[in-house]
Amino acid sequence: MNDQAKDTWYYIIIQNPGISNEQFVGYTDKETNAIFIPAFKTKEIAQQCFLIMPKDIMNNKYEVQAIIKEDLMDQAQKNNYEVFLLDDKGSILEKITGDLF
Repeated sequence: MNDQAKDTWYYIIIQNPGISNEQFVGYTDKETNAIFIPAFKTKEIAQQCFLIMPKDIMNNKYEVQAIIKEDLMDQAQKNNYEVFLLDDKGSILEKITGDLF
């Protein structure tokens, strides 16, 4: 139970959940050209921000899902993405790193 208490969870947007082309939603920052996955502290914040995010709702489905930090960082690193913590307005609060602390 101690290990579970140390786990950090974030919420991300999944495009086409549950099918073969499922993927994390990522963006490119127009000012810095950083390629990133937006992450959120709560499901509610993710849902609020999702309303203003660019998306293709005609051709894709989207869902907010929780993910453990370790898995998020692993997938981001494998695909050369950074991870940024966003607020409900889409503003970057901080860069999430793979550090344990």
